Amino acid sequence: MKSVNSIIYAKLGRNAALGLAHTETGLIKIDERLEGFELLYVLIHEIMHCQNPKWSELKIEGHAKEMANLLYKQGFRKVDLK
Repeated sequence: MKSVNSIIYAKLGRNAALGLAHTETGLIKIDERLEGFELLYVLIHEIMHCQNPKWSELKIEGHAKEMANLLYKQGFRKVDLK
């Protein structure tokens, strides 16, 4: 299984994507405007792309949605302590 080397938050509007996974380098880009459940889902989705580059988009979507739903129901949230 490949690992994620870094995660960058930036505006991804021009790419028409909420997240991008560069599987060969382990770099993930997440749209900085995401919040709540959508941020959790996209982050898990892109991590799964890096870890399972041969999986289909449909398979990634199903597993990521299930995991995000389970974690969100357990109260997992991003807290900014700045």
